[in-house]
Amino acid sequence: MDYNKLAFDFSPAPLVVLSYRHMVEINTAFANMFGYEREALMNQSIVKIFPSIEDYEKVGQDALDSFSKKHSLFYSDQRFMQHKNGELFWVQTHGRTLTPEDPFKLMVWHFERKNQNALSKQKLTKRESEITQLIVNGFTCKEIARKLDLSHRTIEVHKANLMKKLGVRSKAELTSKIIIQENKSSYV
Repeated sequence: MDYNKLAFDFSPAPLVVLSYRHMVEINTAFANMFGYEREALMNQSIVKIFPSIEDYEKVGQDALDSFSKKHSLFYSDQRFMQHKNGELFWVQTHGRTLTPEDPFKLMVWHFERKNQNALSKQKLTKRESEITQLIVNGFTCKEIARKLDLSHRTIEVHKANLMKKLGVRSKAELTSKIIIQENKSSYV
């Protein structure tokens, strides 16, 4: 029995092995985190689970800069990732290159879904924090109301309170502020 393979495959920690940013090995926890069958992710570019090509490029450049400038084998950050169903969610990542002379040649990454966000420092209620994540994911007030089994008006009141607390005047500004607040606490 190959205990190393068994440990990797069934680790409760979501793990992925990348070669030039293509997923060459993933474990069950990683596939489950993103809502895919393992086979649907194998040998695919990791861009598949990023919210945008811009995010993919920025994270790649930040990691490469860290490996080059700090002469480190390790890189860590926090970022939004995208579930198969389109949901965006916040993760803490930890990566290690196994090939320091060519950092992207072979890497191992661990992902951890974060339930709390930086906006909790803004003294948001539990419900407001929940609603911020749905707003970032593009849900309308009516859709949020259905999802949380609340009235449309209740969601509008929560959204208005969020906008007041964060000093914004539109849903676009609110979404931007939420993402900016998350990004301010993201890069380690």
